[in-house]
Amino acid sequence: MFLGVTIMAQIRDVVQEAIRKGYLTLEAENKLRRLLAKRYDREDLNAFMRLQEAAMTGIVKQESREKVMQMN
Repeated sequence: MFLGVTIMAQIRDVVQEAIRKGYLTLEAENKLRRLLAKRYDREDLNAFMRLQEAAMTGIVKQESREKVMQMN
């Protein structure tokens, strides 16, 4: 179960870094996808929801969305 604790902390770390920088890189977004495919706790889920809200309100910019907008 020790591995599970490490993975859970990583989700929060990725979210905290994205919110601190105001930017979610493609690398971080892909890391979140991998981590969220595994077991995580309520605190990680809450952190991820905070990130989603920050992205929806423009507090955090997403590299993936910027690339899509450039293609249009």
